[in-house]
Amino acid sequence: MKAALCTQFNAPLVMADLILATPRAGEVDVTLAACAICHSDLHFIEGAWGGTLPAVYGHEAAGYITGLGTGVSGFQLGQPVLVTLIRACGTCESCSDGAPVICETPSDAYTPLTLPDGTAVSQGMKTGAFAEKVVVDASQLAPLPLDMPLDVAALLACGVITGVGAVINTAEMKAGASAVVIGTGGVGLNAIQGARIAGARRIIALDVALEKLEAAREFGATDTVLASDPDARAKVRGLTEGRGAEYVFVTVGAVMAYEQALGLCAPGGSIIMAGMTGNDDYMRLNPMMVAYQEQRLIGSKMGGTVLRRDIPRLIELYQQGRLKLDELISGRYRLEEINAAIADTAKGGTRRNVILFDAFEGRS
Repeated sequence: MKAALCTQFNAPLVMADLILATPRAGEVDVTLAACAICHSDLHFIEGAWGGTLPAVYGHEAAGYITGLGTGVSGFQLGQPVLVTLIRACGTCESCSDGAPVICETPSDAYTPLTLPDGTAVSQGMKTGAFAEKVVVDASQLAPLPLDMPLDVAALLACGVITGVGAVINTAEMKAGASAVVIGTGGVGLNAIQGARIAGARRIIALDVALEKLEAAREFGATDTVLASDPDARAKVRGLTEGRGAEYVFVTVGAVMAYEQALGLCAPGGSIIMAGMTGNDDYMRLNPMMVAYQEQRLIGSKMGGTVLRRDIPRLIELYQQGRLKLDELISGRYRLEEINAAIADTAKGGTRRNVILFDAFEGRS
């Protein structure tokens, strides 16, 4: 099968023919139709989070089941499915408590990917979806409707669930609350959508790019503030009766954004930490002020998503026209054009670029 292989950090991906193992017990073979490019993929390709090379990244995908390992139930050949990085054992304490995104059972070092000469290839983020096919654990899949376009469906695998889930699952935002969303990229726009769906009375979007703030209004922001404005804090407070927002969502992996969030949060408010920084990045804060104002700093990984619970709800919201997905796609590329798609994503102006495979044209 063809795949885009990372052989050196901070270098273009290389097209390669790889061998994909047959599914083991509990695993599923999926022929991909589409895979969106997430900034987390860029961080891995740049080496910001380390990792073993060679590797195939990509984790925001959708396709059709073409092979079932023993013991897999609830899925059938030919079925369209969402492919995510959320691999869960289902039995550890976190999984039992309804938090599969922080499953505590370590994944084994096995990879289904090899070069023709037998060299092992790392399966990036337990998915490796910059390839025509993947073999993943059945827990990483969610069923999709037969009539849902798979380029649109792929977005549900990461960016949408991370943004919407940060609001609905992590923050459990109450209707009528005020929210600030820092960063209006793919995750940020979905946090804005989540706040709108949750019934926030005011949704204030912050970004350093004016054109991205214009897009934020399309997705539900009631107000926009340029993050680099020296008066940004005063403007946010002016929009929130002088208090700051009850919920502040940081959706970009920038320390400066986290430090800015502290001054935008109301007493008793919550800062939801959804943007992933580099391994060596640290923020400064005044613990006394956080304690004095009873503010909460809450981590949010993949929006606290439970696939079988959340994906059907999001699909229904999309079908009702209440969740924008089509509007999130900035560009569509073939696998051979992936370096151009990555370069465009790295510029920072895109929402989501999507890689399309032969299965998309043949079956969607």
